[in-house]
Amino acid sequence: MANIDIPAHLIDLESAAWAEQQQGALTYAAAEAVQTAYREHAAATGVSRLEMEMAVKQAVRHPESKPAA
Repeated sequence: MANIDIPAHLIDLESAAWAEQQQGALTYAAAEAVQTAYREHAAATGVSRLEMEMAVKQAVRHPESKPAA
């Protein structure tokens, strides 16, 4: 996976959605907010939305593993 610069607001949104999911209480609003942010950031930066989402989820869910540079 390419080295992707992840903005803090995406980490915050994904972290909140992940916390809800872990509690079995993920709301549509939280999921939609994250997906909208991914789409908007991808469109603004030219980064693949899927690559961005994968990188953010990796950073939030597995912070101990560092992606290859």
